[in-house]
Amino acid sequence: MAVVSFESGFLARGYIEETGLEWPLLVDETREIYRAYGMLDAGFWDIWGPRTWLAYCKELLRGRLPKKTSGDTRQRGGDVLIDPEGIVRLHHVGTGPADRPEVDAILKAVF
Repeated sequence: MAVVSFESGFLARGYIEETGLEWPLLVDETREIYRAYGMLDAGFWDIWGPRTWLAYCKELLRGRLPKKTSGDTRQRGGDVLIDPEGIVRLHHVGTGPADRPEVDAILKAVF
């Protein structure tokens, strides 16, 4: 497993520390991997739509304040699961910051 980020240096190290990431972090500063998997720039409503506000409200209820980012907030994220033979088993392009594949979809792709 690996995590891909377009951020490098200080921001990449901060992400590792904040999340306790134990997997390798691969840096894609040119965003070639993002483009290859269709993760292009998100629009305003993708970023600031109802799902994002709901995620922020849940964090506030847990006592966590949203953090100001210095990164590119328009970069669309997603999840790609590639098996050891190189076959893509799951390809999910996020519609916003709070959009992640359902656990059942991940488990179905793995088993």
